[in-house]
Amino acid sequence: MKSGGGGGTFDGMEARVAVLENSVQHIRDDIAEVRKDVREIRGDIAGLRSQDEKNFRLLFGALIAVALGLAGLMAKGFHWF
Repeated sequence: MKSGGGGGTFDGMEARVAVLENSVQHIRDDIAEVRKDVREIRGDIAGLRSQDEKNFRLLFGALIAVALGLAGLMAKGFHWF
């Protein structure tokens, strides 16, 4: 029975398997690093969300104050009060 691609022998099989094992280990290390980075990004996003909520409240309050101020100026300009 002939095996494919190896010439019918097992010469060099251990070296080829060692290369594959080494490649798989590098892939595992890369995946672990990506997982770590994703965890850090999730933490950063959570921090940004809470910061954005505070900024939104501040901006909304400022917009209301400006609108009321302009309404007061208009009322005074048109002699409404």
